[in-house]
Order: sequence, then structure tokens, then C-alpha cells
Amino acid sequence: MLTRSVADEAREAMRLADFAAGRAAPVAERATRRAARAGDPAAGSIAERAWGRSLLQTGDVHAAIRHLRRAITLADEAASPSLAGEARIPLAAALVQRGRPHPALVEIDIAVADLTAAGHARARAQRADILHQIGRLDEAIAEYQAAIPLLRRVGDLLNTQRTLVNRGILHTERHAFAAAAADLCEADRLARDLGRHLAVGIIAENLGFLETLRGDVPAALGHLTRAEATIGAHGGQLGPVFLDRSELLLSVGIGREAAEYAERAVAAFERERRGILLPGARLVLAQAAYLDGDWARSLHQAGRARRELARQRRTEWSALAALTVLRARLAMGERVAVREVEPVVATLSTSGWPAAVLEARLMAARVSDRPAEYLAAASETRLRGPAVLRARGWYAEALRRQACGDTRGTGAAVRAGLRILDEHATALGATDLRVHSAVHRTELIELGLRTALRDGRARRVLEWAERGRASRFAHRSVLPPADPELADLLAQLRSTARELDRGRDDDRRAGPLVARQMALERRIRDRSRLGGNGGAAASMAGPVGRPVPADRLAAALGDLALVEYVRLGGALHALTVTGGRVRLHALGSLAPVADLVDRVHFALRRLARTGPARTQDAATVLMTGAARRLDEALLAGLPEVRDRDLVIVPTGRLHGVPWSVLPSCAGRPLVVAPSATLWHAASSRPAVPLGPAVVAAGPGLAGAREEAAAIAEIHGCAPLLDDAATADAVLAALPAADLAHLAAHGRLVPDNPLFSSLRFADGPVVVHDLERLRTVPRTVVLAACDGGRSVVHTGDELLGLAATFLACGSAQLVASVLPIPDVETAPLMVALHRRLVAGEPCATALADAQQAMRDAGPAALAAAAGFVCLGAGYSHV
Repeated sequence: MLTRSVADEAREAMRLADFAAGRAAPVAERATRRAARAGDPAAGSIAERAWGRSLLQTGDVHAAIRHLRRAITLADEAASPSLAGEARIPLAAALVQRGRPHPALVEIDIAVADLTAAGHARARAQRADILHQIGRLDEAIAEYQAAIPLLRRVGDLLNTQRTLVNRGILHTERHAFAAAAADLCEADRLARDLGRHLAVGIIAENLGFLETLRGDVPAALGHLTRAEATIGAHGGQLGPVFLDRSELLLSVGIGREAAEYAERAVAAFERERRGILLPGARLVLAQAAYLDGDWARSLHQAGRARRELARQRRTEWSALAALTVLRARLAMGERVAVREVEPVVATLSTSGWPAAVLEARLMAARVSDRPAEYLAAASETRLRGPAVLRARGWYAEALRRQACGDTRGTGAAVRAGLRILDEHATALGATDLRVHSAVHRTELIELGLRTALRDGRARRVLEWAERGRASRFAHRSVLPPADPELADLLAQLRSTARELDRGRDDDRRAGPLVARQMALERRIRDRSRLGGNGGAAASMAGPVGRPVPADRLAAALGDLALVEYVRLGGALHALTVTGGRVRLHALGSLAPVADLVDRVHFALRRLARTGPARTQDAATVLMTGAARRLDEALLAGLPEVRDRDLVIVPTGRLHGVPWSVLPSCAGRPLVVAPSATLWHAASSRPAVPLGPAVVAAGPGLAGAREEAAAIAEIHGCAPLLDDAATADAVLAALPAADLAHLAAHGRLVPDNPLFSSLRFADGPVVVHDLERLRTVPRTVVLAACDGGRSVVHTGDELLGLAATFLACGSAQLVASVLPIPDVETAPLMVALHRRLVAGEPCATALADAQQAMRDAGPAALAAAAGFVCLGAGYSHV
């Protein structure tokens, strides 16, 4: 009876190892001791196997191997080849995780020979997984195809479920998405029927990986969010979820955040000694660093991954790491010979990884004297597969046509690739995903621009310049669905920020509050990105915006002049549209211009501070000189725009120019727009009389209360002041107003601009709050430090407070591009609003108000200088 009781306890430990791994180890340990006392090596083998399996599933691979080897020894003592074979199956899995795939194959081959029926089927399924992980994909598919029918025949539902997951992953990697989804969905049903909650989480993770490669980002985020919660709740390993999140973020161009998740995956795999997964995580970290422009780090991590993969004899994976090494070397200016790339192309061509094959062929074409063959092969992906892969195929086709001298065909291929990416971007929902995804457009736009510049036709250059910038503003947003969970998270964030302001000088209070704030921001960001899967990310409707034709733009401009700045490489160009004519000017290097912008900013910040007269005089001299040279660099060489009111479309650092300090712009009406297309759309709205206004003042800003009271009197409305100026009150008032004046502390968060904020009595209003409004005022004035500054991403995509108001429907906005804190802006603002009420267009009213401040002293001049009019500007408000 005792021996049977021990055997029953060992089998119970085995059951727990399969269904509740976190609870199995104590039971297995107890069964192992009882089996030893009873002299029952067979029961001991089962208990040790259960103990090893539970440790394997919860991340202690080293200890798992020790117990599984003990299980084999005990099976040999019991003269039971079948028990030994059963233990060799998880031992092989553990050895693979430690990065020892070839010893794992030896163990599994022995198991296949020793086992029959159900055991034989399980062993073949494990062999398929090992072959899959080391990159022998055709052999792996053949083993999966043999193992799954055997498992079904013997009624082994648990291992059928496991093997379906593994085959689904392989199908995903090969872009056989329908087959992958079928396998994973069947596995999910089986796992739920079997009560395997941890497995349900792992399947959700792999569904997230599937949707990442398929290009459905909101769906992928939904699966990965559920996976992280489920796996964490059941004591599973989160490293693979972190890695999949990193790859998802890479797919939409968010390099820095992708690197953070890849670092977490690397740390988890190092801690758990999961050698088979560690080099792959290093490789993803290298790819994220490359995207983020940190090429030295990319080279280091990819080189390390390549060495580890070579030791594991994983040929295809090693070639993929070698490709990343070569890309980093090229980016760092090193020479790469075609003989270094050709072996990588040859190896990856048999891998079944279409994206990797395409990138290898593009690199070979780049360094080869005969690129046509590589480009023709790379371009084959343009007709099938996920959106980004098809777009890259069109990029290859565009390069092929360019090499053949087919200028028109080059442009057509680039447009085809951009159409695919723009349609894909409309499905991404969340603002930051759409903005960062513009990185995929970069090489296509640069090719189109370079071709147009070589052709020298200004209208064609204008078309490509417009295709390359601020594409998200051309989409029409749809109000996101009501999301009580997101609203609650935003309220919690507001409360936490208020507490942090009160306790900032107390380190014991501030530390936990900062941690809570960061956690809330992450939850809000993730919730917003879910899109149609329960989040509040804005969906998009209507056709993707197209660049405004030059003739329509010229007609809308009338007597105005448009100047659009274009950068390509390190060179700066200017396009002008005046009197129906488009002209192109080469302005030279962008670097010295960017340096002058920084000098102007520095001087204005110094002028804003009270200090010795000598310091103020020096700052005045610096500002005057830098502004004059900046004027010469940007406008002096454009004689056709003289004496005309301006529409300026900046690029890069030029988004931060305080234009009113340039000598030729003093007192001159001008408006700044993210793109000519956006300006045309905003200025084409019918003029209507000025409607109701909302005026609010936040706390801690010198003179804000008096400023708000004075401006409210001009508009005949009651201001929101003191405790009444809450975030909820302001957000409730904005949709009903035609004009808003918000005098509050503004904060731009460069690393996370969707949490840029305006501070009110009960905490901040962040960008996420504004995106949930059904409408926003037609005209907005942000009398706030940093209100007009934006983070400029690839393609001059903008994120920040001002950009959000414009994206949500404001026609025009007045805000400062300078981070000057606590400056008295009331005189400028009062003068501006009096002119608006009198019927002056916004750009004219701001220019006149700024001109009136020029003799009001250094601080007042600095306060006024940073304000710009964004959007339409010349429509009557």
C-alpha cells in the first residue's frame, strides 16, 4: 500500500507540473523523499521528472536539468526504458533553453527510440521543437506533421495543445498566418478545456507575435497585455512577453521603448539561464538600438548575438545577426564589401524569413556593382505579405527602376509603397503609433525627393516634400469610444501629480509617488494603444490625405507667400510659392542654421531672467547677431517673398524658430504650419464670427489670474480661476467654446510627449485628455511655457500640446516655442485678444501685438518673442 501511495503522489506531482507548475515543486519534493525511503526508483523517477518539469516552466533551468538527469538515473535503476525516455523529453527541452541544442537532439533521439505509442509521439513533438529553435525549419515541419496526428490518435490532448502552439509559431515566422492562427486558436480551446491557465497566457503571447508580423498592432497589443497579466498571475516567465513587445514596438518604429523591453528580456533570460533565447533577445536589442541611431551599441549587441548563435550552430540565426552587424557598420561609415554580404544572402534565402531575406538583398544591392539582380529578387515581396514588407518590396522596385534610368517608374513605385504604409497607418489608432510608424516611409520619401531634386522641377519637389511630412494631420480623426477605465486612470494620474507637487521636497513621499506616476503613465499609454480592443485610441476614417496640388495652393495663398523648408541629408532647401509660381532654392548646410536657432533660444532665455545690466546687454547682442544671421540664412536668399505676409512650413530644428525676432519678420504677419496641405485645409474653412470663449488660469504662474480676468472681460465671459479652474472644468468647457485662452504652466515631456501637460488647480491636463474631447475650439491661445513646442519625429511628425489641438480640429493656435518659465505675458495677451475681438486675423493680431512689445524691456520682449501663430492664421476668427 505504501509503494502505491508514493506512486500516486508522484503522479499527482506530475499532474500539477502540467497544470499548475508553481504548486508542483513541493509535492514533487515530498514524493521524491517518500519514494527514496520506500526504495521505489520508478516512483522516484516520476517525482523527479515532475520536479524538473515544474522548475523548467517557472524559469530555473539549471535546477530542472539536475532533477531530470536524476529521473533518468532512477529509471535506469528501475530497468524502465520508457520512464527514462519520458524524462529525456523535458531534459531535451531544458538543454535547448540552456543553449545546448545538439546534446538536446542526442537525448531526444534516444527517447524516440525507447518510447512507443503516446511517449513516442511526445518525443517526436519535442524533436520538432528543437529543430525549429535551431533553424532547421523544413525538418521541423516534417516532424510536427508526423507528431500531431500521432498525439491525436492516442488522445494526448495536453501535448497536442503544446505542439500546436509550437507549430503555430513556426507558421507565424514563415508568414503562413492562416495556418498559424488555426493552430493557435485550436491550442487555446484545448488549454481552456484542460484548465491550463498558464498555457492560455503563453498562447495569447504567441497570438500577439502573430498579429505583430501580420501588422495588426492594436490586436497584437491586446493579446500581449492579456498575456503579461495571465502569465504573471500564474508564476510564468515574462521574458518572452517582453521580447514580443519589443518586436511589436520595432514594427512601428518606436526604437527607444523597444530597446527598454529588449533589455528586460535579456535580463530575464540571463537570470533564468535561458541560453537558447538570450542571443535572440540580444539581436532584437541590437535592432532597436539601430533604429534609435545608437549604431555602436547595435554593433556590440549584434556581434555578441552572432558569436553566441554560432556556438549553438544555429546557422540562419547567426546570419541574421551578421546582417545586423553589417547594417551597423555601414551606418557608422565603414566600408562593407559585397563578398561579406553574399554568404548572408545565401543563408537567409533558405530560412523561410521573408523580411530578413529582403533586407539582406537590399544590403547586397547597396554594396554591389551589379545591384539589379538583388533588387529584382527583393522586389518580389511587393505583391504579398504584411504592409511593411510589401512597402519595402516597392522600395526595392523603385531602386531597380532608378538603376534602369526610369524616372517616372521610380516615382510610381515610391508612391505605391507610400500608399500601402499610409493605409496601414490609419489602422494603428493611437497617435504615438501612427507618428512613429512614419519611420517606414523615410527611405521611400528620400528616394522620391532625391529623384525630384535631381530633375530640378520645383513643383515635383513640392509634391515630394508634402508627401514626406506630418502625414497624421492629413487623416480625419474619429472620436474614440468612451472608455471608463482610461478616464479613471487619467484621474488617478492627475491626483498623483497633485500629490507629487505638494510633497516634492520630501524624498520619502516623492519616491513612491514618482514610481506610481510612471506606472500610471505606462497603463494609460498601453490602454490608449489598444484601439479597437477596448482602448481609447482614436480610429481614423476617410481617405488618406494627398498633397495639395500646387495650383490650388497658389490660389488659396493669393498675395501671401509660402516658404517650405526641406532637408535631405545634411542639406537645406527652400520651396517658395508666390504669384502662382513655385521656386526651388538651395540654402546650404542645415547644421549652422540649427546652431543659430540654439543661440537665439539661449539669448532669449537669458533676457527673460532678471540680472545685471551687463548680462542683459550681452544677451541682447547675442540675440541680435544670431537673429540677423538666421534671417540671412533662411529668408534673405528668397527675394520673391519680400513684402508679403508669410506661411512658413519648417523642418527639424526650424520648428523651434521664434520668427518675430528675425529682422525681416519684425511686425510682419506670419503663420507656421506643419505642412502646406494642412495649412490649405485649415484656411479653406469658411469664415464665421467669433463665438463663445473659455478663459482659464492655472496655479503658480505669475500674473495668470490677472491676465485671465482681463481677457475674460474682453470676451464678456466668466473666467475659471483659483479652485474653480480644475482640469475637469476646463475639459468640460472646451468643446462648447469657439476660442480658448489657457494661462497655465505648460510642460513638454520629450521622452513621452503624450504626457505633455497644462497644470490646473487639481492637476494636469495631458495630451491623452485632449484626444478624448469630441471637439476643440477653433482658435486656441496657450499662454504657457512650452505650449507651442513639439517633439519632432521622422517626417516632421509632431507630438505635443499644440500639435494635438491642431490634429483634433483647431484651425489656429497661438503658443510659445520657447521654454521660458514664469514670465508675465499679460500685456501681449491683452493686446492680442483686443485685436481678435476687433476682427483682425490671428497672424496679423499676433504680429501687431508683438511689435507693440518691442520697447517694453528685455523680459517682456523675451516673453513676446517666443509666440507663433500655428495653423490657418489668416482666416477671420
